[in-house]
Amino acid sequence: MFLEERQQRILDMIGVNGKVKVKELADSFNVTEDCIRKDLGALERQGKLKRTYGGAVGVRENLHMHEVSKHRDRDVDAKRKIAQAAIKLIRERDMVFLDISTSNLAIAELLVKSSRDVTIVTNMIDILTLLARKPNVKLIFAGGMLNKSHDGFWGNMTLDFISKLKPDIAFVGAVGVDVKENSVSTYDIEDGTNKAAIIRHSKRAYVVAEAGKLNSDGNYNYTTLDTLSGLITDSKPSKDICAAAEKYGVQIILP
Repeated sequence: MFLEERQQRILDMIGVNGKVKVKELADSFNVTEDCIRKDLGALERQGKLKRTYGGAVGVRENLHMHEVSKHRDRDVDAKRKIAQAAIKLIRERDMVFLDISTSNLAIAELLVKSSRDVTIVTNMIDILTLLARKPNVKLIFAGGMLNKSHDGFWGNMTLDFISKLKPDIAFVGAVGVDVKENSVSTYDIEDGTNKAAIIRHSKRAYVVAEAGKLNSDGNYNYTTLDTLSGLITDSKPSKDICAAAEKYGVQIILP
């Protein structure tokens, strides 16, 4: 096996299990432990993993994609799967909060095709536009200060409006979800403050996040997973992430 192939296999194993052990890798590839340590050192210098005592773990990314428009067309199939799982949780006549999130836009796209009688509250302009002419949807817009790069509203006026609501269910977006550290993050404080308030005032609240976001971070932790009814993602996470979720009592919901 070529060195590059072995190193890629190591990264693949971290992607599945979240971590690797030097001894186990040496046995698996039939090479010395010193050889594996050199592999891990090279991969760490490339920023692809982080070495730990006796092994290595994956590196969490911060993609710094602050503008909604930049990631609207990313992971489209994953967002569609998340939306399909999310819409099954919505009951007839529910008040549903969809905050600023491209996964929530995918939920709204499914609601356009649905005959379900619901009330939608949102602070995202694209969701408002999409559902404005849907006769069976009662639409409420949470206005405030416009953030053009985020395609929606936030700030004190938005926060004050949110605080007066009691949605039956809410779906909230995230930049990163660190299940092991019990944190959910976004880029901006105002966005995070809104999201935290939505979760706090809703009877049921779910974070919607593509699987890749379970290995990513934002800059502002806005809630902990144990405040949520569940985490909706598009594919089953690694065993260690599932174990951590169970520890915090967080249900992982899949399509």
